[in-house]
Amino acid sequence: MKTTQEILTAAKAVSSALSGTDTETKNAAILAMAQALEAHSEDILFANALDVAAARGHISDVMIDRLTLSDERIRGMAEGMRQVAALPDPVGRVIRRHELPNGLQVERIGVAMGVIAIIYESRPNVTSDAAVLAIKAGSACVLRGGKEAFRSAGAIVDAMQEGLAAAGLPRQLVQLVQDTTRQSAAELMTAVGYVDLLIPRGGAGLIRACVENATVPCIQTGTGICHVYVDRAADLSMALNIIENAKTSRPSVCNAAEVCLVHADVAQEFLPMLHERLVDGRKAAGQQPVELRLDERAAAIIEGKAASDEDFDTEFLDYILAVDVVRDITEAIHHIAKHSTGHSDAIITADEDAADAFIACVDSAAVYVNASTRFTDGGEFGLGCEMGISTQKLHARGPMGLEELTTYKYVIRGSGQIR
Repeated sequence: MKTTQEILTAAKAVSSALSGTDTETKNAAILAMAQALEAHSEDILFANALDVAAARGHISDVMIDRLTLSDERIRGMAEGMRQVAALPDPVGRVIRRHELPNGLQVERIGVAMGVIAIIYESRPNVTSDAAVLAIKAGSACVLRGGKEAFRSAGAIVDAMQEGLAAAGLPRQLVQLVQDTTRQSAAELMTAVGYVDLLIPRGGAGLIRACVENATVPCIQTGTGICHVYVDRAADLSMALNIIENAKTSRPSVCNAAEVCLVHADVAQEFLPMLHERLVDGRKAAGQQPVELRLDERAAAIIEGKAASDEDFDTEFLDYILAVDVVRDITEAIHHIAKHSTGHSDAIITADEDAADAFIACVDSAAVYVNASTRFTDGGEFGLGCEMGISTQKLHARGPMGLEELTTYKYVIRGSGQIR
């Protein structure tokens, strides 16, 4: 078993192999990786079944869903890789060009990071998403997954390394850290000189640990306390459809809605509709009902569990929705400013002025008008797949695709100019 330091040293050594590689070669490697992933689907599913069996009883059912792979999900992973191959190459692109009065030609050109490390938890698909984005962006990739998905990630990496080798590129461009203890995470966070960019992708504890302890450049991602605000001018049928999708289509992901805010003028009509759709209707259909955690104003209208103060600051990642009745859009915006993690927040309204005010005042990476927060995703945004959702403001914000995984340098062409 290789140590984390040996993996980092190998990644640093081969990272230059991509710096001068043309787009055609990188795309061929990505397509070979996708083909190998599908060719080894039985091996991957076998490894995944072992992970799922070991995790049952230790993590929730919705987290088991995040961990579980299927033939369909593996095909989706491979398709995402092929979509990345079809995207424009960000390395070598001229971002900006201008000429100075002295005749110097100044260009800002996209370049690779070098070595990108990703610390993530129990989502095996992140393994392929991260690797293919790093390769297309010209960087070596060091993956450190959670122990629950270790066998799955190992099988996926083995397949992708086979694809790299078939395309004539070093296998070490994509590597999986073998140590799943906190020690390996700490090593990545402090691997100055080896890691050019660290991306944590997981729960609040992981994000906080990386932000507080990393001495390498780190991007804060992921935690999503996402709000849907039902305005007084909302189409209530539309609001129900959006909230049901945002909460229940996949509650274990970071773009799922965790809080519903309802304008007081429509609360008496809308909240019983919400209870019928998310609780009674789902029970009748044999589906998992949503537990509604209600503030005092909402509790006076419908049945549910009394909300605590902490409920409006919790990423449930489960069939739980906090509900608050607000006086007006101003109170809704203030609530979001206080409790949102800056991920994705939505307003449902037919009032264009209200929508404009919401867009202007809500400071999140993705702000929606009359649409589900579940669209905050690299694939849905046309980026192929994503490395994560950045909730910070510097360098990258929102779904991180190829451009966000590169940096730039200035190239200045002259004809003998001196200063």
